[in-house]
Amino acid sequence: MDIGELLADGGVVLRSGASSKRQALHTVAEAAAQALGTPESRIMEALLEREALGSTGLGSGVAVPHARLEGITRVTAVFVRLETPVAYGAVDDRPVDLLFALFAPPRDGAEHLRALAAVSRALRSSEMREQLRQARTADAIRALFVRDSLPANAA
Repeated sequence: MDIGELLADGGVVLRSGASSKRQALHTVAEAAAQALGTPESRIMEALLEREALGSTGLGSGVAVPHARLEGITRVTAVFVRLETPVAYGAVDDRPVDLLFALFAPPRDGAEHLRALAAVSRALRSSEMREQLRQARTADAIRALFVRDSLPANAA
């Protein structure tokens, strides 16, 4: 799966200013609303409903918030990097600064699960996380995800 292809146009945000998990998710919802043409309030509500089931903080400063949204036709992602990590309730209790959010149509279970697995695999790499933290532009972030999606012998 090409993770880079999941990223919406304009779906990479390098931003500071979030001081809480809720504010970080609000930043995700803002970016997703722009990318998906879906009301920000609806996206935020869906993200909060999912978080109520259990934190999407994977550890090592990474979270993969996700939600199903009516009105979208394919799995789409946004990536947010916070300058200051926020308490997120991650499995390792470390604050989060990298959020890769996935949004899927309500009945697109298999593709949604494949995307979650691919993103989780990519973000498990300490090298990848460090490169994401050091990247200076949205294009550089996107390129990291495209590169990471290539088969090992094609890189």
